[in-house]
Amino acid sequence: MTSAPATVADLVLGRADDGGVGLMAGDNRWSWSEVVEHSARVERWLEARRAPGPFHIGVLLGNTPTYLFTLFGAALAGASVVGINSTRRGSELARDIRHTDCQMVLTDGAHAHLLDGLDLGDIGVARVDEDGWPGEPSVSSANRGSGAGADDLFVLIFTSGSTGAPKAVRMTHRRAVTMATGSTWLGHDDVLYSAMPLFHGNALNAIVLPALASGAAIALRPRFSASEFMPDVRGYGATFFSTVGRALSYVLATPESPVDRQHHVKFALAPEASPADVRAFRKRFGIACFGGYGSSENAIIMMPVTGMPPDALGIAQEGTDAAIVDAQTRQELPAARFDDAGRMLNPAEAIGELVGRNVADRFEGYYNNPEADAERTRNGWYWSGDLGYRDENGIFFFAGRSGEWLRVDAENFATAPVERILGRYPPVRGAAVYAVPDERTADDQVMAAFELRDGESFDPQAFAAFLDEQGDMSPKWAPRYVRITTLPVGATNKIDKKPLRAGRWYTDDPLFWRSEPGGAYRSFTAADREALEARFQEHGRTIDRP
Repeated sequence: MTSAPATVADLVLGRADDGGVGLMAGDNRWSWSEVVEHSARVERWLEARRAPGPFHIGVLLGNTPTYLFTLFGAALAGASVVGINSTRRGSELARDIRHTDCQMVLTDGAHAHLLDGLDLGDIGVARVDEDGWPGEPSVSSANRGSGAGADDLFVLIFTSGSTGAPKAVRMTHRRAVTMATGSTWLGHDDVLYSAMPLFHGNALNAIVLPALASGAAIALRPRFSASEFMPDVRGYGATFFSTVGRALSYVLATPESPVDRQHHVKFALAPEASPADVRAFRKRFGIACFGGYGSSENAIIMMPVTGMPPDALGIAQEGTDAAIVDAQTRQELPAARFDDAGRMLNPAEAIGELVGRNVADRFEGYYNNPEADAERTRNGWYWSGDLGYRDENGIFFFAGRSGEWLRVDAENFATAPVERILGRYPPVRGAAVYAVPDERTADDQVMAAFELRDGESFDPQAFAAFLDEQGDMSPKWAPRYVRITTLPVGATNKIDKKPLRAGRWYTDDPLFWRSEPGGAYRSFTAADREALEARFQEHGRTIDRP
């Protein structure tokens, strides 16, 4: 009787005699047995270059077969892969590499220039390509030299760094195997399409690891492309894909085609997609997309349930004691209540931080960051850092990040419910809501950045009329400032609000505002900016230009 796999190396070796298609990239195909052969080459190459200290291998590559061979080869060698975010630059990129104690960084011609001139200390850099691994591809020689165990480190995954420097999340072989074997719906004939970066947990947990365990094929795209997304899905015969952030919106912006519904996709994951985009995607392509909830730390997982509202996260995974609590008192907050128009009646008392009261042991920690570990696991609970609320049926909703509270006229509220309402405005493709300073008090004012659909323009009067029609829009939630821009996104298409918050009203983008609450929206001019700055001074408040 074959024992259950305990490590990713066990899963890799379990595919050694599998002649089915394991990997597709462009016009190239590899069987799973060939994937294992290539990975064994990487194993021997790494073993020959191992130095004292943590066996950490930085990987700065695109979504290429080399990345997968390195990931699996490192598992065979007992090394740990550090997924380097290729959108990081300069000293911040160097900091990521040094912080995670990489022995070397593997890169290619497309990314090597990012390391030029960086202070990496004694960390070596090696250029690799598809044929860059010496040695005979004999699987029998794969010896998993250091004998990695279930509790040893498999990968380090950087968080997005939306608050402070990115943290490196530990994923052991045990957790990786759990993620790999949890997708019981997968079969050997499935094809999982990945355009999300392999250094991100979404691609690893939703695509790579489940395919490795089930024998399904992985179809790789070097980087996300909206125009090539559905042609790829059709061309590879994909039965599943996973996206993050605004990816659905970008695909929906491509021209409609008679072949839009000619595909084999059973369903898809699209965490953080807007409810409007999820509905539009199903209508156009016939694909049901589910959001759910997870994170790089993966301690709390939400599962979709039949009949839940389209903007809900779902219910907590079986065995998880999830709650919405006040971060100061640790008291569980009451369920959200809604009126007949769907307006939340008690946001101030219902929105709090999402915690897991029995899952702190699932969090495997951040690498070399005990302060962040302690913050995440205070008082024996796992604190997600995300705001949320739940309804009377126990269904959870996302309300923003813990730093995304706004306080307007003494009322506290979170950004995500406001963004969901603004996302209904027909000309808007994407919306981001954030706080900017009030010129009179220490309170905030609401600013919204809109990315418009192709061919659309912003009509101040029509927007004001739209707000008046939204029964669930609190008057204090209505944005005072509206910026028309291209929303900045990170490597996984998540909106990055940092440059928006920093820019405030100092922008060359079209900007509109209400000079008084409830007034008409009009263009924000240079004269308005000067007058606003003067009012800050009148009230003894300072405002620095970015």
